[in-house]
Amino acid sequence: MPQINAGDFRKGVKVIIEGEPYNMLECNFVKPGKGQALYKTRLKHLFKGTILDRTYKSGDSLEGADVRQGEGQFTYRDGDNLVFMDNETYEQYPLALDACGDAAQYLQEGMTCGLLYWNEQLIDITAPPHVVLEVTYTEPAARGNTASSLTKPATVETGATITVPAFVETGEKIKIDTRTGDYIERARE
Repeated sequence: MPQINAGDFRKGVKVIIEGEPYNMLECNFVKPGKGQALYKTRLKHLFKGTILDRTYKSGDSLEGADVRQGEGQFTYRDGDNLVFMDNETYEQYPLALDACGDAAQYLQEGMTCGLLYWNEQLIDITAPPHVVLEVTYTEPAARGNTASSLTKPATVETGATITVPAFVETGEKIKIDTRTGDYIERARE
């Protein structure tokens, strides 16, 4: 892969540090009164999610990571793995459930997701920002409390538990923000 000079460091750049892929979260240019310019970076490991803070001089460079983004579909759950199909090549790639993060609890079969590959190995997914799921169980609302701002837990068809307003009933479809896990609204049919 090509070398990326410190002057080209930007948010979102994917680099290799000690043989591991990192995503650059921040890059701040610092010019002290004397000496070389510095680039203070904050990097996130693409597999583990750990954060590194590193400072580079103006002449330094890092190897660019061979990272490719694509689109695919969630096809099925296989034990502790989720299996995704690439929409371009139709190849199937397994990804460990814990590598998918919180978004995995909102995935339904056939749902389109963003896929991130490193060295042609699937390493991360991005769920759609909003999903519509059916509430499979929630306590009935107490009479007279339907107009207030009370909330209650509800289980949706994928097994996730969401906090919803008291007026939401079992069998209704609701819209959920997958980034935060928050209830947005009742789904319009």
